[in-house]
Amino acid sequence: MPARERLIGTGLVILLVVLAVVVLLALFLFSAYNRLITLRQRVKEAWSGIDVQLKRRASLVPNLVETVKGYAAHEQAVLENVTRARAMLQSAGGPQAAAQADNMLTGALRSLFAVSEAYPQLRANDNFRQLQTELSGLEAKIAYARQFYNTNVRDMNSAIQTFPTVVVARNFGFREAEYFEAAEADRADVQVKFTP
Repeated sequence: MPARERLIGTGLVILLVVLAVVVLLALFLFSAYNRLITLRQRVKEAWSGIDVQLKRRASLVPNLVETVKGYAAHEQAVLENVTRARAMLQSAGGPQAAAQADNMLTGALRSLFAVSEAYPQLRANDNFRQLQTELSGLEAKIAYARQFYNTNVRDMNSAIQTFPTVVVARNFGFREAEYFEAAEADRADVQVKFTP
């Protein structure tokens, strides 16, 4: 009997160890899955912040174009480029498409402000100056939103790529998010001068 009791005791210890390992593994899976869900939601929230700021900027563009039209009617090509870039930004589907469209709009707005330098009456227009000020403020908000989004993308992508979370990510279909990146030509700071 003592051998039988030892065998039962050893079996019970093994069963408890296996059970503890299974419970710890289940806790890890729940924790890793919930963390990945939280990170994915943060990326979505951050993208929403970029999207809101880009839409706010795009909504200023028609007012800016109309104001410039009154003073610089013969600059039709510049105005059309701004309008085309705005339309592309509004129809962009994801971070990469939005980044490309945003870069096009930034370039078109640079051209528009360069044109405004040739028209002192336009630069003195209160509406034009107010729109310039609003646009400048939105550029700072867009830059912050991009940084916030890319930080969340980095955190999520790091979690997806590191062990042991990578195992959970692969099995539950988590994919890396795209960074919101500027084109090579637009990596330099935007220099827009508003002179009254």
